Amino acid sequence: MTEYEQLRQDLAAIGVKPGDALLVHSSMKALGTSLTPHQVIDCLQEAVGETGTLLFPALTYENVTSQHPVFESGKTPPCIGLLPTTFWQMPGVERSLHPTHSVCARGPLAHRLTVGHAMDSTAVGPHSPFMQLAVVGGKLLFIGDVLASCTFMHGVEDIVQPPFIRPTAVTYTVDGQERVYQGGDDFGWGQEFQRIGDLLEEPDICRGRLLQASSTLVDARALLAVGLMEMRSNPYAFVTDISRWI
Repeated sequence: MTEYEQLRQDLAAIGVKPGDALLVHSSMKALGTSLTPHQVIDCLQEAVGETGTLLFPALTYENVTSQHPVFESGKTPPCIGLLPTTFWQMPGVERSLHPTHSVCARGPLAHRLTVGHAMDSTAVGPHSPFMQLAVVGGKLLFIGDVLASCTFMHGVEDIVQPPFIRPTAVTYTVDGQERVYQGGDDFGWGQEFQRIGDLLEEPDICRGRLLQASSTLVDARALLAVGLMEMRSNPYAFVTDISRWI
């Protein structure tokens, strides 16, 4: 069996199905494979099939800053990994409009999931692809030990408005238009989004291996419900005082 065939089999075993809207957080290195990024993406696309939609975060927070507040959807590359930086330039991919937290998508729901992001003034607002993923019954796939990078959880914070986040307004130029966005300064608190792994149970969370990578598949609707319930009970449920890390 080839590595491509093994990866395809592993994706099916963890619960990725044809027709899924699948947002992927990934560590290419964790796969431990000789497959190219294009081959891995092709395998993921094959797993969701022609009726499914594949998404990758295309975050640009290192490239778009207060010192360089300019985002161009067709030119500004993602800064978060080999698979996203490959995917965003592939044929048929659509990209949502946000200066630091855009998402790229390809498939029947690509436009539906990305078009509304421009309406939000926050990074992971209600119209963002992250939150819309829950609306369409999508899934989040974490390839490697990257559960702590669950950007979706910032959308839960956006709803709950926990006391440790101090809103800040920043002006960016997005595809030639100046817009003011609301940021969130959580200085003094460190994200602990991997804790979601302790709150969900099967079938809402499935764990397995994709080649050499320990991986996790999460139902977006279930995560939204559990995340909101947990944060409304304890706003500090997914953060830690960073002084405790020292």
